[in-house]
Amino acid sequence: MAKGDVKKVVLAYSGGLDTSIILKWLQETHDCEVVTFTADLGQGEELGPAREKALAMGVRPENIFIDDLREEFVRDFVFPMFRANTLYEGQYLLGTSIARPLIARRQIEIANLVDADAVCHGATGKGNDQVRFELSYYALKPDVRVIAPWREWSFQGRPDLIAYARQHGIPIAAGKEQDAPFSIDANLLHTSSEGLALEDPANAVPDIVTRRADRRTVTPEEAPDRAETITVGFESGDAVSVNGTPLAPHLLLAELNRLGAIHGIGGLDLVENRFVGMKSRGFYETPGGTILWHAHRAIESITLDRGAMHLKDELMPRYAGLIYNGMWFTPERRMLQAAIDASQDDVSGEVTLKLYKGGVHVQGRTSPNSLYSRALVGFDEAGGYNQADAEGFIKLNALRLRIAAWRDRRVGRNQP
Repeated sequence: MAKGDVKKVVLAYSGGLDTSIILKWLQETHDCEVVTFTADLGQGEELGPAREKALAMGVRPENIFIDDLREEFVRDFVFPMFRANTLYEGQYLLGTSIARPLIARRQIEIANLVDADAVCHGATGKGNDQVRFELSYYALKPDVRVIAPWREWSFQGRPDLIAYARQHGIPIAAGKEQDAPFSIDANLLHTSSEGLALEDPANAVPDIVTRRADRRTVTPEEAPDRAETITVGFESGDAVSVNGTPLAPHLLLAELNRLGAIHGIGGLDLVENRFVGMKSRGFYETPGGTILWHAHRAIESITLDRGAMHLKDELMPRYAGLIYNGMWFTPERRMLQAAIDASQDDVSGEVTLKLYKGGVHVQGRTSPNSLYSRALVGFDEAGGYNQADAEGFIKLNALRLRIAAWRDRRVGRNQP
């Protein structure tokens, strides 16, 4: 992309060193007007400095956008994902993946608002996020130009970036001169830690990660020796209350985060398969999401029909893969979401859970829409179930097996 091809670009801007370098690089290399967009997704950081830094680097006040997206994030992205009981590769609650389509969507909305012809992100050329951002951009604005500095600039490493920052008067916080021992991505759903200190999967996650000042949850060893019992209420598949108190989605997740953090819940040491072709090791902290996953699964256990529940379980890995791979704004994700949401009409009620030393233990579940019948599961004949009926069911299901066995006997084939 030649200098001058872009007139105005919307940059996903955190206010940190890397995106500040990107901001200056855009101004210098592309000679374009830069609009900064900073999303508050509940990452727990003060976002005011992002505005001050952007102003100090020559961004006009009307070109600085700092948006509180916490409620939208949980209501329109996290909750729909949890209706599917989504796990990637059986463990990962997709805390980073699910945030990217929302950031991208708001970036495109701002680009349309200010008549920008390009958008820019700070994801590296090795990671998943570049794909998630750019697939979302193109799905929402097919003719948009995308600037990905890590795939374009000539910087070879951290020393080059630091030298560029010093050359242009970009403030460098203490300890930022060298590569950080690990990097952190955070939002209201989770915190992920990756890089250097975590790169050898043979080693335990070091204390500088699990016991850092801004960690999301304590370790199970640090958690109280006394369990705590809580209740989570659901309406049509979404959590609506904690301990009987109705809460807006983002406040509900924040409360579950608080409770989970106290009891050491949600830490996960994971080696995942990136879709760019490599394996990546990280440490994820998702205290509230872990509680929510167990609670939702428990309320579904008494309100979902067996066939619907099993079909959801079959669809879930495909759905998880779509989110992980950046395919939120695709026809197939919308189709799967429609099927998942259709299953949730009767998923209402209350789940009681015990939190203890990193564990989430279901203690009970109730629902006005329950399909569970105590009369049917008892050992007597109450409830309209005739035990003798099982014989016909068994024989019909065994018929094809008996036919095969008769054939094998006839032709002299050994039985398995």
